[in-house]
Amino acid sequence: MAEISSSSLAIDPRSGFCSSNSTFYSKRTPFPLPSNLSLDITTFLSSYPHHGKTAFVEASSGRQISFAELWRAVDSVSTCLSDLGIRKGNVVLIIAPNSIFFPVVCLSVMHLGAIITTSNPMNTPREISSQMADSKPVLVFTTSQVVPKLVGSSLPIVLLDDQHVTSEVTGQVKIVTTIEEMIRKEPTDRIRARDRVYQDDAASLLYSSGTTGASKGVLSSHRNLMALVQAFSNMATPEEAEICTVPLFHIYGFGAFAIGKLATGTKVVILSKFDMTEMLSAIEKYRATCVPLVPPILLALVKDADEIRKKYDLSSLQTIVCGGAPLSKDLINRFLEKFPTVDIRQGYALTETTGFGASMLTPEECRNYDSVGMLSPSLEAKIVDPATGNALKINQRGELWLRGPSIMKAFQFRLLLIGGAAAVLGYLNNAEATAATIDSEGWLKTGDLCYIDDDGYVYVVDRLKELIKYKGFQVPPAELEALLISHPQISDAAVIPIPDDEVGQYPMAYVVRKNGCNISESEVMDFISKQVAAYKRIRKVAFVSSIPKNPSGKILRRQLMRLGLAISRI
Repeated sequence: MAEISSSSLAIDPRSGFCSSNSTFYSKRTPFPLPSNLSLDITTFLSSYPHHGKTAFVEASSGRQISFAELWRAVDSVSTCLSDLGIRKGNVVLIIAPNSIFFPVVCLSVMHLGAIITTSNPMNTPREISSQMADSKPVLVFTTSQVVPKLVGSSLPIVLLDDQHVTSEVTGQVKIVTTIEEMIRKEPTDRIRARDRVYQDDAASLLYSSGTTGASKGVLSSHRNLMALVQAFSNMATPEEAEICTVPLFHIYGFGAFAIGKLATGTKVVILSKFDMTEMLSAIEKYRATCVPLVPPILLALVKDADEIRKKYDLSSLQTIVCGGAPLSKDLINRFLEKFPTVDIRQGYALTETTGFGASMLTPEECRNYDSVGMLSPSLEAKIVDPATGNALKINQRGELWLRGPSIMKAFQFRLLLIGGAAAVLGYLNNAEATAATIDSEGWLKTGDLCYIDDDGYVYVVDRLKELIKYKGFQVPPAELEALLISHPQISDAAVIPIPDDEVGQYPMAYVVRKNGCNISESEVMDFISKQVAAYKRIRKVAFVSSIPKNPSGKILRRQLMRLGLAISRI
């Protein structure tokens, strides 16, 4: 924990850098964590003092849930889950669009010491099946629209809506109840067979593409989530109302809106999916002061600013929080010309850091356009030369390493899944990737090329990891390449990002045809589109005789990216 005030180290108060150990310490005020080690995140949150009344509002219907109703619903759903046999260590999957029920489910599951895992409802049956095989859930919360994707699974299902499911589908799945029926149940004073839950027990299992591009399940503890809550309560001036435009299955939505904002008493208006008109209407109707956006949406606001300001009253809006992809200085300036009273607060975080990293808090900090802000409270950082492993100094570029109470832990524990198999708290079922990402001293290697300046601001220069950011969604090239190579007419393939003003980046594929085969560009794209979510689809294909690789077989993506930029301009 980065407690500068109590440290005997010689730390530069301006930059936060300590030359004796080449470590940067957060300049934010450190926060305490609960001394009671037998404590779950839900109990911790429910006792948090604040002055908020309405917890969540569903933008489409206007349905609201107060804080009192929220905690009663959590008690009822926890009781029902216990009656269904859910126990500490069991994994429960929620795969659904945003709704006011999403936080209720997450908090209820974690209250029992079970582990909540999330999935994108846009995922294909293949992608869902792959995640289920890895995480081994014992129960699924989902919507009627997603149920057909679960045909073939024997897992019990709880519906989050009351829409019709055809008899053909219901005959092939096991729907046991609905969330509404659960909430109506009277909670018991003592949940049956509730095991004692400790801060270091696993609480959530969110999937991240990590630093190598392969999808990995990140196990975060109750303590990690408590650190996130404490950061929210100590860092931020509570917003009166905030629009949740980001998916709750992602660490940003999950950490900030399903959990973090409950500590501040903020009224959270939830969009089931992003819709520009619905978002603008919600800002006006609920007098929202803050909205999280990704760069492509910011660009859309700039392009249509004059028309938007004529149609909507956005005078309440004070802050836009922007993350998920790089934001150019030019776009910031263009936005501020159109909306001069709105601050843009950039940030940086990872699933592996439980939503921690760097952030901006004040209007003065927001003016440092090229930066993603200062280190989050209680975080330590190093800038490490990727080639030598040596720690670097102020204004020197290298890989960002982070350490602190929010970092996923890497140690052995007993995960009570079916069969009681041992697992690693870190990346689920992937001890090798965990060891490669977190060293023995607890430093997490982010895979991002960064530097920290004289004033303690963090700058992200480039990604060492091979991820494509399409509208803020992470697209792992390795997954698409594996699918491409599985095609009988393709012998090799590589996928790279192509910059685009509208979407951030889109995937482009280089494909080597097998001898005698003549698969076309459209056939390649159709092959992929049938197997992946829409945001992962390949938008452009180029056929080459070979994929450039180094002597160890690693794809030379930068060489392909230069070629891809030239092709995209044609």
